[in-house]
Amino acid sequence: MTTYVIGDVQGCYHSLMHLLETVEFNSSKDKLWFVGDVINRGAGSLEVLRWLYAHQGQVQMVLGNHDLHTLVVAEGFVKAHRSDTLDALINAPDAQLLLNWLRAQPLAYIEHGFLMVHAGLLPQWTAQQAMHLAHEVETALQSKNYRDFLANMYGNTPDSWHDDLHGWDRLRVITNAMTRLRICSEQGAMEFKFKGTLKQLPNDLMPWFKIPQRASRDTPIVFGHWSALGLMQDANVFSLDTGCLWNGKLTAFRLEDRAIFQVPCSQQDQPIALDLAD
Repeated sequence: MTTYVIGDVQGCYHSLMHLLETVEFNSSKDKLWFVGDVINRGAGSLEVLRWLYAHQGQVQMVLGNHDLHTLVVAEGFVKAHRSDTLDALINAPDAQLLLNWLRAQPLAYIEHGFLMVHAGLLPQWTAQQAMHLAHEVETALQSKNYRDFLANMYGNTPDSWHDDLHGWDRLRVITNAMTRLRICSEQGAMEFKFKGTLKQLPNDLMPWFKIPQRASRDTPIVFGHWSALGLMQDANVFSLDTGCLWNGKLTAFRLEDRAIFQVPCSQQDQPIALDLAD
């Protein structure tokens, strides 16, 4: 069996099909991991989610901020952004089936010695602790009262982790770290506005994976979310969001030998207008 980890698809259905042809994906023996943000902003969110659902036996994904945003919009807690491309999905006859499946996906996943998360981990968390914390959010998201979690998910506070956090504050910090984190202070205080390159880092802040003595540093981590960072293989961290939606490429990372495969973004995946990536 071969495992391919695929960067942020964001509704780029034709690019995804091209990438699967490029790696000669065999559904009878290969496995696909997706680092989150599988939908939204590209023109084919409905097609992507239908494909993932139809191939769920070969697919392992984690939730990204755009996936969670889709659930919140579908439940009516917030209005869609001007640059969202969710109407076809939300209005589809099989929307509830697809969204219920999406809601059942994990926030973090570990197998073959690799941990997969959409954005990052706070410096205090070991890989195993992160898995336990992710499960707390997953339990809330998959419960019969999941709408309560979605209604309280948004917000930038608290911005750092404390073991005694509880309630919505605790779940919000876990969710924000795993689906929105790019940079933070050495103590783990998160900053959410920055979307630039490593050369543009604000003073006194650094990428989450560069924090000295990060507790998860001995575990290889694959992630996406940071399109301006692009493809990066640095010690035990592997960044796979190569900005397909933003006229970049869609990337696959083969776990067995760490080989990289890429295809350019298909023009068929481009929405009518694009805003800045988030």
